[in-house]
Amino acid sequence: MNAPLFNRPDTVALRSALPGGGYVTVTATRRPRAGRADVKCSAPGTPLVAARMALVARLARHTEARHDSRDQVVISIDRAPGAHERDWELAVVLADRAVRGLLALGEGVVANGWSDAWQLGRIDGHAVASLPEGALRGGPGYLHHLGALCGQPDVSASVSSARAWFPLHSGGINDALCWVEVSVYPLGEGETPGEEPIAAPGLDGVRQLALRQVLLGARHFDGEQLGRWRTTVRFGHDAFHGNSYELALVLADRLARGREFVPRGRIIASGCSGAWHAGLVDAVEGMEPKCALIEREAGGGDRVLLPRAWEGRLPPGLRDALRAKGASLACVERIGII
Repeated sequence: MNAPLFNRPDTVALRSALPGGGYVTVTATRRPRAGRADVKCSAPGTPLVAARMALVARLARHTEARHDSRDQVVISIDRAPGAHERDWELAVVLADRAVRGLLALGEGVVANGWSDAWQLGRIDGHAVASLPEGALRGGPGYLHHLGALCGQPDVSASVSSARAWFPLHSGGINDALCWVEVSVYPLGEGETPGEEPIAAPGLDGVRQLALRQVLLGARHFDGEQLGRWRTTVRFGHDAFHGNSYELALVLADRLARGREFVPRGRIIASGCSGAWHAGLVDAVEGMEPKCALIEREAGGGDRVLLPRAWEGRLPPGLRDALRAKGASLACVERIGII
């Protein structure tokens, strides 16, 4: 179902109440994109808040029925909220939608709400209890999903999300398994995904481009028509290097799109490819420490997938150790036959 399209104002302003009293004002301005980023955010003296604003706005766009990439939306907040305050998130999302004509708001709207899963369109709650009459309160029993503002159904059931894990190794105490999550929202017949159907909010442009190339190549191997999904990718940790996440990313995407068998536990994978369009899986660096990390962190029901090129060089006892934990191990040279 398509959401109605309202008038597109040049500027929209909303307020959000602060826990200690007072308000912040969130302002969204629309201007021709002209090759710039789709969203630009600013917060006085707090770049982390500005980065969170942009992340929230982009994640909340995941389930929108329409996407017009010709505009840039500039979102600002007039004062810095506290480090742990998040009730302003709903105001950012609503301002972004209203300035693009997806939502009609009156004057002087106050909105308080936060979410840990904006890409589902869900609103988890609000923290400020003393809000003025008529304020938009997010959360169960109030405004619990964004579509309710336009009489639309809760589309979160249409969003399929899946995670896979990959070893994050740098040789320090912070070595761990990192998750990558892929969320897909099906596009209806006649809908176009826009110029960026695959987005990874929070990552730099170079890494986003590499990530898109991986997913588009692996989907090409499926033999299905491209551009059927609006896709959002998130990582448990953004500060990592290398390409050993690629196999986990591809498998999470296949799980989300119903192309892969679901394990009892987690999928843990390490591998890359120079030819995802052919479904090939190549080796990555750091086999020994990554295998040691996987052996330590794997649990019952986990499915471990490693490149076939590693099979003859796997650390002695790895298979037996994983089997003893109730996990399985396979070395693969292609996706699609796992």
